[in-house]
Amino acid sequence: MAENAEQNEAKHDNPSSPGMTDQEKEMAASAYEAFSAGKYDESLKHLEALQELNKEDYKISMNKAVVEFYKSGQTTTGTLKQTLMAMKNQVHTSAEDVDGLDDVENSLLYYNQAIIHYHMRQYSEAISIGEKLYQFLEPFEKFAQAVCFLLVDLYLLTFQPEKALHLLAVLDKLSVQGNNKNGKGENNSSNKDGANQRAEFTAMIEAAKSKMHQYKVRAYIQMKSSKACKREIKSVMNTAGNSAPSLFLKSNFEYLRGNYRKAVKLLNSSNIAEHPGPIKTGECVRCMFWNNLGCIHFAMGKHNLGIFYFKKALQENDHTCAQLGDGNNGQSKKFTGIPMCALLANKRYELLYNCGIQLLHIGRPLAAFECLMEAVQVYHSNPRLWLRLAECCISANKGGSEQESKGLPCKKGIVQSIVGQGYHRKIVLASQSTQNTIYSEGQSAAIPVASMEFAAICLRNALLLLPEHQQQDTKTENGSKSFSQSGSTESGSENSDACSGKGQEADKFLSAAPSSPLRKQEVENLRCSILACSAYVALALGDNLMALNHAEKLLHQTKVSGSLKFLGHLYAAEALISLDRISDAITHLNPENVSDVSMGVLSSEQDQGLSHVCSVYAAGKQTPLCYPSSVTSARAMMLFNLGSAYCLRSEYDKARKCLHQAASMVNTKEIPPEAILLGVYLELQNGNTQLALQIIKRNQLLPTAVQRVSPDSRKKPVQPFQLPSSFTQVQRK
Repeated sequence: MAENAEQNEAKHDNPSSPGMTDQEKEMAASAYEAFSAGKYDESLKHLEALQELNKEDYKISMNKAVVEFYKSGQTTTGTLKQTLMAMKNQVHTSAEDVDGLDDVENSLLYYNQAIIHYHMRQYSEAISIGEKLYQFLEPFEKFAQAVCFLLVDLYLLTFQPEKALHLLAVLDKLSVQGNNKNGKGENNSSNKDGANQRAEFTAMIEAAKSKMHQYKVRAYIQMKSSKACKREIKSVMNTAGNSAPSLFLKSNFEYLRGNYRKAVKLLNSSNIAEHPGPIKTGECVRCMFWNNLGCIHFAMGKHNLGIFYFKKALQENDHTCAQLGDGNNGQSKKFTGIPMCALLANKRYELLYNCGIQLLHIGRPLAAFECLMEAVQVYHSNPRLWLRLAECCISANKGGSEQESKGLPCKKGIVQSIVGQGYHRKIVLASQSTQNTIYSEGQSAAIPVASMEFAAICLRNALLLLPEHQQQDTKTENGSKSFSQSGSTESGSENSDACSGKGQEADKFLSAAPSSPLRKQEVENLRCSILACSAYVALALGDNLMALNHAEKLLHQTKVSGSLKFLGHLYAAEALISLDRISDAITHLNPENVSDVSMGVLSSEQDQGLSHVCSVYAAGKQTPLCYPSSVTSARAMMLFNLGSAYCLRSEYDKARKCLHQAASMVNTKEIPPEAILLGVYLELQNGNTQLALQIIKRNQLLPTAVQRVSPDSRKKPVQPFQLPSSFTQVQRK
C-alpha cells in the first residue's frame, strides 16, 4: 500500500483541475513535472508562485505539503497528518459530511488522510474514511482501484476476510465489464474519453492480478478455507512464480494444514535476499522469515528451537529499525525520523508477544512476564494477554522445586528433614504447601511484578474486557497474525463497520491482537479460564469470599469444560472450608460431580501458532504432571479432599473410608503427599503410632486396623490439602 500512497499523493499535483486560467494551468503543469522528476525544490517554487495567483485554493497548500513530505524523504508523517487535518477543517467538511465528498479533490484529501492513518496503524479511522470514499467512486478510475486495494488491505489487517473478498470480486467484475465494453469498438467521440479511461483501468487491473490473487490467499487462510486457498495459491504461483511473497503464502497454507516440515522447506527455498527492503515494501522479510520458523517449531512442540528463532527475529527487527533511523525501536509516538512507508516494518511488540508465550511453555515464567508486560503496553485491550500475564505470576509463585518449575518430573515426599540421633531423632514432616507464599509486601499491588496480587489485577482486567453474556453481537477491534506473510503488513489494531461487503461475521469477533480475534464460543471458554484462575488466585491471597464467588460463577457457566468444572468444585469446597461451611463443602466434594476431565481443546481447527496458542499448561500436547489423567483419578482426588473435610468434623471413620477408597482407585505413585499426611494423622488419631511411622518411612498408605480412642486424645485435625492449580489455565477454546 505504500506504493499506492505515493502515487495518489503525487496525483494532487496533476494540473488538469477545471476552472483554472491558462497561466495557472501552465504553472501547475510545471510543478507536476518537477515533482514527477524528483525536483522538489523547483516544484515548490512553482506552487508558491501559483499560490500567489490563487490564495483561496486549499489544494495548492495540500500539494505543497505533499512535496515537502517527499522532500524530507517521507519522514515527517506526523507533520503531514496535522497539515491535512487543518485543511479538512478549513474546507468545513468531514468524513460524515456526505455532500463534501462529491468533489473528487476533497476525496483525494481524505484519501491521503486514510493512507496516513493506515501507516500509523490507526485502522479504524482509515476504514471509516475509505468506506465513505467507496460510495462516491466512479467505477473505471485509477483512484477507485487505489481506494479498493486500500480497503482490502485494511479488512485483512482487521480480520474481515469476507469484506475483502467482496471488494476483490468487485474489481474482477469491473475488469470483465471493461474488457467487454472495449471490445465493442465504440467510435463515438463523446464516449472516446470514457473508453480510454476504461481501457486504462482494465490494464491496471490486469497488472494487479498477481496482487489480487495474493490478497485472496490471505483472505482464504483467515477463513480456513483450504480448497479455495489451494486453488488461489496455484494462481499465485503461476503469476508471481517462486518469489518470496508467493512462497511465504504457500508455506503459511501448509502450516495451517499441519504439514510443518513442508512449510519449513518452502520457507527455506524462498530467496529473501532478492526481496526489496522495508523502504520499498514496508516489510522486513528476514524478520518474518525467522518469526515464521519460530511459529512452525512451536506448533511442532520444539519450544527451545522456537524461542531461538524468535530471538533471531527480534534481533533482525532491531537491526532494521536502526537502519531506518528509528533509534527507539518504533516506540516514538511522533513518527519522525523514519519513512512513512516503513512504519509498519517494526514488529517488535508482536515478536515480544510470541517470545512471551513461548517462554511460558518452556517453564520460564519470569522471562515470559517481562516480554508480555512490554507487549501489553500496546495490546492492552487483549483479554487473553492479561490472562497470560496472570499465568506467569501463578507459575512464578507455585513454590515448587526448580525441576517442577521447568516441568520436569520430581519425587515428592512427606519428610522434610531428620534432626537428632538415636533416641532423640525426630522426623520433621513437610508443612502445608509452600506455594503462593511470595508476596510483594510493602509495595502496591499495581506495580508490575510477578506476584499473586498483580495476577489478581490482570485477571480483573481480563474479565472487564470480555463482553457481557447478554451481548449477542460484539462490535470490537480485531487483530493480526503470528504467521507473517511476505507481501502483507499484518499488525494488530482496530475494526469498524463494513461498507458493502458480504457477511457480517467480523461483528461477532472480539479483539485479541496481535493474535486472531476470538469467536463467540472462544470468548465464553476464555471467560471460564479466567474465572478458574481468579478463584485460585483469590484462595492464594486468602480472599475466600471472592474465591467462592468466582468458583460459583465458573460452575454456572453454560458451556464450562469438564476440567474446569472439576476445578470449580475443588476451589469452591476449599473456600467453603475456610469459611467454616464444611457441610456445603462436602456437597461440592461429591465424586459424582466429576464426569469429565477433558481439557476441551478444539484440535479440529488448525488454529496454531503463537497468536492462537492455548494455555501453557493445556496446549493439547503436554498434560501437567499434577492433573488427573482420567475420571477415576479425578474422583480419587475428590475423595482425598472429602476425607480431609470429614476429618475437620472429627468423622474419622468416614475420612478413613474415603482415604482408602481413593487409594484403591489410583496407582500408588499417583497418591499426593498431602493424602499420605492425612493417613498419618488419622493413624495417630486412632492410636496406631507404629503404623503412622511405617507410612512415613515407606511414603505410602498402608492397611490399617481400626482402634477406638477417647475423644480427649484427639488432636487438632489437619487442614485440607489443595490441588496445585498450575493446570487451571485451560485453553481459550
